[in-house]
Amino acid sequence: MASVSWRHALFFLLVVNLSVLATACSSHYGNAIEEFCLVKFKLDMEVLDQRQWCSWEDTVESYGELTNCTFLVALKMNCFWPNRMVDEFFIRVHRHYFHDCSMSGRLLHDPPNRILGPFIVVPILVTLLMTALVVWRSKRSEGIV
Repeated sequence: MASVSWRHALFFLLVVNLSVLATACSSHYGNAIEEFCLVKFKLDMEVLDQRQWCSWEDTVESYGELTNCTFLVALKMNCFWPNRMVDEFFIRVHRHYFHDCSMSGRLLHDPPNRILGPFIVVPILVTLLMTALVVWRSKRSEGIV
């Protein structure tokens, strides 16, 4: 598995070296990271089930390779890294792949009704019981001085 990742990385580096001229950072950088980096990331994410996209353990390797690829392309094109284009690129990646993920990496859900129910019912019952107790006590205190 590791050899496959290295082969992919070496292939992409070779493609970047052969097809990207070392020019000043421009819109070509955005095109290059879309073409060279995002394509592999998309393939890696397609392998995963969509429910696994929010699992950091399952996506950390692909995400790290994506980050390194954007850095290597920036280095080859003499661009600063990170830069505005990288920020916009990763915002697009996050909006597409990680928009339903919480900060902890797990989707937030309501607890099951067996847990949530008592937290709703008990305060209501205590409020009703205290109201009934106050009314009952106020009627009984008429004879007490």
